[in-house]
Amino acid sequence: MHESADEHTMERILNKNDELAEHNRDHFREAMTCTVNLMSAPGAGKTSLLEATFRMAGRKFSSTVIEGDMVGELDADRIRKTGVSVHQISTGRSCHLDANMVARLLHSEKMEKTDVLFIENVGNLVCPAEFNLGEFKRVVLLSVTEGDDKPIKYPVIFRNCDLVVFTKCDLLEYVEFNLGEAEKNIQAINPDVVTMQVSSKTGYGMEKWTSWIQSQIEAYRQEQKQTKHVHQHSH
Repeated sequence: MHESADEHTMERILNKNDELAEHNRDHFREAMTCTVNLMSAPGAGKTSLLEATFRMAGRKFSSTVIEGDMVGELDADRIRKTGVSVHQISTGRSCHLDANMVARLLHSEKMEKTDVLFIENVGNLVCPAEFNLGEFKRVVLLSVTEGDDKPIKYPVIFRNCDLVVFTKCDLLEYVEFNLGEAEKNIQAINPDVVTMQVSSKTGYGMEKWTSWIQSQIEAYRQEQKQTKHVHQHSH
């Protein structure tokens, strides 16, 4: 069976993207910055989660944000108010960030020395799943105001992530969202994934979330030290 022209083009685009993602990864290694790609449907609460994170853990680790939006800077402005440094990427018609957009930003703007870089992707459960940005970890937010069948409908994004955060859990008693069912649907697609529940509004689960971030910063540093060590000994 021959590949269609569309498939061939897509493969070429993704291969080029992966090369650039590797280039971004070198940037992050050099800066020793743990990078987390945040993905979700529109309105799942990515910006609210970040605001709550910075309010709570402002001194535990230093953060920077890359804010991906098709148009406007509403989310970036909200982050700025927390005092955290934010870099805006307007994607125009594109419904996701890609490695090239991130690479251009890394070359054009001086990034602060930071423990963790949060990349807030464009609200979309389809396109961002395919595009590696050079991040260390991928987090998908699933709001309890959405359906618990979302993982079945959008398997790619749930298969390619390290953590699923159920957001807006303060609304659980008002919505028809079955947490157990959602967990089961996620586990079926991605048995290794970690899940947790939070409410940015009440602070529920935020301790667990910020601890997870801290553990990823540590894990990333360890990994880089080991890589350097192996590298030195192989020369």
